[in-house]
Amino acid sequence: MLRRASLADAGAIARLHRLTMQVSLSYLPELHTPEEDLWFFSERLLPECETWVAEAGEGIVGYVAFKPGWIMHLYVHPEHQGAGIGAALLAKALEDGTPRQLWTFQQNARARRFYETRGFKLVRLTEGADNEEKTPDALYVREA
Repeated sequence: MLRRASLADAGAIARLHRLTMQVSLSYLPELHTPEEDLWFFSERLLPECETWVAEAGEGIVGYVAFKPGWIMHLYVHPEHQGAGIGAALLAKALEDGTPRQLWTFQQNARARRFYETRGFKLVRLTEGADNEEKTPDALYVREA
C-alpha cells in the first residue's frame, strides 16, 4: 500500500534509510549519526519534497521523495527489493508526466539498471567531487 508520508513518519523513514544504506550501499562512508538522519528527514526532506511511503505488515518498507524536476530519494528495505515496491514508488513520482532527473552512485549497478529499464537516460558521470560521500556518481534524466 502506498500513502503520502507525514512528518510523523520521519523516524521510520530515517531508520529505513540508514538500514538500506548500510546493507545495500555498504561501500559508502557512514557520514551521519541516527540523530542527524532524523533531523534531515524531519527538517529538510519531508518539508521540501512530496514524499510517499510503501507499507507492508511490519510498517514502512520503502519511500520516494521528489520535487519538480527531481527525484531526491528512492529507497526500499533490502528484504523487500525486487518485489515491485520500487517500481510502484517510482511510478508515483512520475505520474504527473513531467521530466525528472536523479543522481545515483556509479557503483550502484542495481539502481542504474532499475532506472535505465524505466526510461531514464544517463547524461553525466562524475568523480563525486560535488556529493557528500565523494563517491563517483551518475546523473540520469527521464523526459516527459
